[in-house]
Amino acid sequence: MREGLLPATVATVLELSTSGENARALTELLGEVFDPTETAISSFEVEEGVTTLSLNAPWKVEIYFASHPDEEAVRDLLRPIVGEVVDATPFTTVNQQDWVATSLDGLKPVRAGRVLVHGAHDRGTVRSNDIAIEIEAALAFGTGHHGTTSGCLLALDAELKKCRPRHGLDVGTGTGILALALAKQTKRKVVAGDIDAVAVEVSAHNARLNHAPGALDLYVAPGLRHAKADRPGHFDLIFANILAGPVRRLAPALARALAADGTLILSGLLAMDVAGVVSAYRHQGLALASRSLREGWATLVMKKGGAAPRPRRPA
Repeated sequence: MREGLLPATVATVLELSTSGENARALTELLGEVFDPTETAISSFEVEEGVTTLSLNAPWKVEIYFASHPDEEAVRDLLRPIVGEVVDATPFTTVNQQDWVATSLDGLKPVRAGRVLVHGAHDRGTVRSNDIAIEIEAALAFGTGHHGTTSGCLLALDAELKKCRPRHGLDVGTGTGILALALAKQTKRKVVAGDIDAVAVEVSAHNARLNHAPGALDLYVAPGLRHAKADRPGHFDLIFANILAGPVRRLAPALARALAADGTLILSGLLAMDVAGVVSAYRHQGLALASRSLREGWATLVMKKGGAAPRPRRPA
């Protein structure tokens, strides 16, 4: 799971080993505190192949800074969550050349159905019938290579076998992978937005890189607070691959924008978040159609037809 885009230059990295519960808390906290254009936070399970999340399982949290931070201030911020271990954890200065090499090493092709996410150095792995999405190494951190994005891509693949969405929306689009995957397969423009203007610029760049400059209708705004996204009952497929807190808060807006026969794909959730998220959407009239777990991260597919919205109490 990643919060924030990878800065164009990385000067300092802080790596922490902790539990899954702490990893979730750190990702949510740092995503709120730090400037997403200057800092990126990644968390993932150390043990590969684990499909269920243990709160005490080993997880790694990596924090990337574009410039060297105030170390004591960062430690003071993290200590209430991870304890005194942060005091013995060094901040590592990164050589830019080494960083680029590391990015290339980490960007392995990822396949989800017909979609193949790859870097320029792996163009040779693309097959004739692939829906290929190329991402530059410097911009590709966390895109398709953790369970959140790949889970959404697999959910999309399953949905496309049933129907062909006409109006798509990607909330918190990041690098634009999900929106591009939908646009390329449906041949229709997808509305995609992010609170971070840099993320929207990256999405536009990625659309051009993938020979689809008109595939995305982009906006900069929090959630659905833009005329392009705030369209009641309009979208028959919506992605929201963000964190559990924002996913819950966006429940009324996402339910309102979803068409009567539409599909909502949610991710950025740890297994422990699922019950609360499902409950929030049930009260907006959405029911859980399916769920999956990849590397401890849950992807939920929601459909209209759940419980009626909870009535408001008189003031």
